[in-house]
Amino acid sequence: MNPSIGILNISDRASAGIYEDTPGKACVALLREWLATPFEIDYRVVPDERSVIEAELRRMADEAGCCLVVTTGGTGPAPRDVTPEATAAVCEKLLPGFGELMRATSLRYVPTAILSRQTAGIRGRTLIVNLPGRPKAIRENLEAVFPAIPYCIDLLGGPRLEANEAAMKIFRPKA
Repeated sequence: MNPSIGILNISDRASAGIYEDTPGKACVALLREWLATPFEIDYRVVPDERSVIEAELRRMADEAGCCLVVTTGGTGPAPRDVTPEATAAVCEKLLPGFGELMRATSLRYVPTAILSRQTAGIRGRTLIVNLPGRPKAIRENLEAVFPAIPYCIDLLGGPRLEANEAAMKIFRPKA
């Protein structure tokens, strides 16, 4: 059975059909480019409602058994941006290094990166990573942290994810 990866786009307008869901599609394309391991996608688009986000993160981790859940959107300072709060509420452990590296990476491109609140955390055997909502920023941020993601999943007892080495170099310490 192939591992499952959750993609959760958080957007009032995309969930209402006003905008096309380009952030979620960008995540899927990157994962297909970078991972050599075959995997299944559990894909949802939800509004910026904390209870809905929390419920979907719980479902993807606990019921669907996703080893990785990547969220897009809802990480800014606006009143409806509640993705980091929903992530923190469902995780047993937070991994602040993910957000620190993503913000440092984004600062090379835009001074407003300091407004971003991406984070990551662990729920059971699932790694949850919050990304911004724009495809260009998604690539920049996920590219920065992805080398550590397969090893983190290893440490959680999840499936071994191998990278397409021509597209993405991952890091695992030598045994």
